[in-house]
Amino acid sequence: MKAKGQKRSGGLKPWSALHFFGKVWRVLWVAILALWLVTLLQVFLGWFINPPLTPLMVQRFGQQLFDKDREVRFERDYVPLDNISNNLVSAVVYAEDGLFMYHHGFDVKQMKQAYRENKSGRRIRGGSTISNQTAKNAFLPHSRTMVRKAFEAYYTVMIEAVWGKRRIMEVYLNIIEFGDGIYGAEAAAQHYFGHSAKRLTKTEAAQLAATLPAPLKRNPAHQTPFYRKQVSAIKGRFSWGAVDIDMPKEKRKERYKDRETLVEFLIWRMKQD
Repeated sequence: MKAKGQKRSGGLKPWSALHFFGKVWRVLWVAILALWLVTLLQVFLGWFINPPLTPLMVQRFGQQLFDKDREVRFERDYVPLDNISNNLVSAVVYAEDGLFMYHHGFDVKQMKQAYRENKSGRRIRGGSTISNQTAKNAFLPHSRTMVRKAFEAYYTVMIEAVWGKRRIMEVYLNIIEFGDGIYGAEAAAQHYFGHSAKRLTKTEAAQLAATLPAPLKRNPAHQTPFYRKQVSAIKGRFSWGAVDIDMPKEKRKERYKDRETLVEFLIWRMKQD
């Protein structure tokens, strides 16, 4: 037994014994730990539970509700990846992220190219991958702040490590926006083509993939000349062969040996200023 009056050794000091900065520090690390545990729980639950709603779905509903010129619509129907045509899997990879099966969530070469093009004023794009888009759509509200981008990178690392490529693609194709209030491949296939996502043809898959960069402006129901040009380009890429979503890791490494990490990109990015 400890002698009477002997000070306790080890453990946390009681709150009343902390000075001001000690209290601030404790609140800070407890908040960080709690945030990390919440995000960890989100990702692990998302491994086998489809998100009932996403921040974008809520955001779009609010916009529809307060815009008299927009119809209030919410069409969504989750289906397993096996119930989605591989034509669509291939089309979105061809259109959005050609190295999806080979990178670890970040295509650094594309990020560098996007930075150069944006810096020169030629075009504005982000160089995001399907993994980035899945992380953003599943967990985060749409904004262009650096804080949101940092959380997007964090969630991307997490889902790549926990979910794997098949689950990332499954979630992506079930929550991505294909039109105002139309979410996921099954709802889009039924809305635009009148049949299930499993029966999507290459042309239909290319049309849906061409919708993704701007689903409120172009989709199979509103085909501009630029949209039709994009559809034609995606269809042409089917000659590359179908995407194997279950490709073994060993085969992926053979294809993409020279990948750069996000840390290397950040170092490169700081040197550009």
